[in-house]
Amino acid sequence: MAGMLIDGKWSNEPIKPNDSGGRFMRKESAFRNWVTRDGSPGATGDGDFKAEAGRYHLYVSHSCPWAHRTVIFRALKGLEDKVSLSVSHPVNTTEGWGWQDYPGMVPDKVNSTEYLHELYTHCLPGYTGKVTVPALWDKERGTIVNNESSEIIRMLNSAFNNAGATGPDYYPDNLRTDIDALNERIYDTVNNGVYRAGFATSQDAYNDAVGKLFDTLDWLEARLSNQRYLLGAELTEADWRLFPTLVRFDIVYYAHFKCNVRRIADYPNLWAYARDLYQQPKIADTVNLDHIKVHYYASQLNVNPAGIVPVGPEIDFNTPHSRESISRKVA
Repeated sequence: MAGMLIDGKWSNEPIKPNDSGGRFMRKESAFRNWVTRDGSPGATGDGDFKAEAGRYHLYVSHSCPWAHRTVIFRALKGLEDKVSLSVSHPVNTTEGWGWQDYPGMVPDKVNSTEYLHELYTHCLPGYTGKVTVPALWDKERGTIVNNESSEIIRMLNSAFNNAGATGPDYYPDNLRTDIDALNERIYDTVNNGVYRAGFATSQDAYNDAVGKLFDTLDWLEARLSNQRYLLGAELTEADWRLFPTLVRFDIVYYAHFKCNVRRIADYPNLWAYARDLYQQPKIADTVNLDHIKVHYYASQLNVNPAGIVPVGPEIDFNTPHSRESISRKVA
């Protein structure tokens, strides 16, 4: 695991994220302010972060599934020229996420930093904790607004509607209860479940994580047998939160995280569904399979000590999915 900041100073000591039972424990995000349409306070944090074109900047990695969510919503809502972007080198260096030269890397043209941790200590000089992507930066106030992906995608989905955003609402009022319920199960057992399996340090912890992961994948396979998307005929936030895990599963999680009961390609409905999402307008441009493979295999040396990046597998997300005519019935 990469290092962390301790009292505002970078430490290369590996993070020990597991509890006494060998179970992976994810820490909460540190920055929890909200961008809103008028600058009023959001669900957490302070106010005075008004949605304005050109004011905000996203720091991401194409390899990170949590950051990938935010890149997807930036594209879906037509915010590419309104929320600027920096893309890290795919491999965590000895100082974490950074902007070293690599194909597809986009440097920090806002703050001219070399490493993301410089922004964390600028905002919180004595910060202790992990330095993670995504991070949403406010150019006007010179601070990180939020580094919790689930909250950033909600901001991108709705806060910028008066600042040039386009596209549908992916978290509509009438579906919020259903979306939240799907998100809760999918996050715990799939999005984070693959990490709980991959970073487990006991057999019991690993078995528990893998069992819950494939129980949910089996459930999703059945759910998608008679409806095109998770809640019927229309795409919602729940689909886009699941997609980053699906697109990484067969190339990384199956082997690297030992989630090898079945591939996504072995699930007819889930595999076609993943291709359906990939083939939606603008989405393929948010997926960088090279960054994904290089990051997981070359950065996570606690899982893959030699850092060897495999050549395969070959996966074609452009194969026709034939899900256009599926029933609109909601499971």
